[in-house]
Amino acid sequence: MNETEARDEASGQWRFWISDYEAILGVTVMLLVIGTLNVFSSSFVVAGTNYDDPYFFIRKQFYNLGAGAVCFLIGYGFDYHKLVKCRKVGFGLVFALLIAVAFAGVEVNGAQRWLSIGGFQLQPAELAKPTAIFLEAYYISWRVQHGMRCNLLHEELYMIVAMAALVQIEPDMGTAMIILGVPLFMLVCSNMKKETKIKLFLGGLVAGGLLCVAQPYRLQRVRALLDPWMDAQGAGYQSVQSLQAIGSGGLFGMGMGTGISKYHYLPEAHTDFAFSVWCQETGFIGALFVLALFAMLAYHGVKIAIRAKDPLGQMLAFGMTMLLVGQASINLLMISGFAPVVGVPLPFISYGGTSLFVSMFVVGVVVNIGVGNAKKPKAVKAAKSAPPREQNFERPRLRRVK
Repeated sequence: MNETEARDEASGQWRFWISDYEAILGVTVMLLVIGTLNVFSSSFVVAGTNYDDPYFFIRKQFYNLGAGAVCFLIGYGFDYHKLVKCRKVGFGLVFALLIAVAFAGVEVNGAQRWLSIGGFQLQPAELAKPTAIFLEAYYISWRVQHGMRCNLLHEELYMIVAMAALVQIEPDMGTAMIILGVPLFMLVCSNMKKETKIKLFLGGLVAGGLLCVAQPYRLQRVRALLDPWMDAQGAGYQSVQSLQAIGSGGLFGMGMGTGISKYHYLPEAHTDFAFSVWCQETGFIGALFVLALFAMLAYHGVKIAIRAKDPLGQMLAFGMTMLLVGQASINLLMISGFAPVVGVPLPFISYGGTSLFVSMFVVGVVVNIGVGNAKKPKAVKAAKSAPPREQNFERPRLRRVK
């Protein structure tokens, strides 16, 4: 890319990205590189201890990257209008997988969230996230196209609630909140009546509060949020270790691979708390760089949504962008002590196969819509015709001379 190509002809200002979808691709690649480095740095200790192979997780991460590239091509290569037509089939498949988890799921750390298929562990709750967005985007776009206001209660929302309820049973409150929360946020940003939006907001606060106190361990996490050092060896242990890891990084960090929190101090150092290890090893500068990348992802994703050529493209691009940015926000608030500890990974940074597949597919859909925005409508070729005739003047007749 030369400087001439990167200039905006309209404004005459230099631009680093030629288009919004190119920015999404560039940011995603940088996050994947950072995530791969961080997965190895944060996992080689536990991999060497539990599997006698320090390269166990990074080797699987490379396999996940290959499969994630295929998921990206699926999201990018198929017309999103055709993908939306398969929304109910996708819902039926995900719903069946979630039921299978309840009866035949693999239990890890007291939670039954995975299915073992051919030696690979699949987490169906991750698949429910884009499925919920496809369902809600179709409903909102259909109502908008027909000049109708969106309602709170509708068929697609019932499907989403059913998936969230099954995920909640696992239990996985964090993922359930995302499955239901992102579609509701899309609904709030639609043409729904203002009074209904207020009722939805208040109802969400009440439901969230009830869910927090429904289980004793959740209430302990909320209390630990107020003062994690009050129970530093119990409910507040993860928050305390995360904050210590972030604070010990200083301005420039301890250096890649030299952080000490991953030495069995910080639980889930390569998954939910991967960013804490990154902060310890790269410092405030490294943390700020990752935050800037996610901010750019949000900015260009919303721009693609605004410029989409139809309501369906607008809602899909907006919902998919909010899915990535929403997960990142929850994870960053969690590891910094501003939100309770929930099992929400940081997209592209945390280790996890199904999570990476879904994130890559989501990026593929957003890029697909962005490429469609950048395409110019085909010019209608003019029919070949004879050159215009000149104005006919009556030729003077020559008189015969007698």
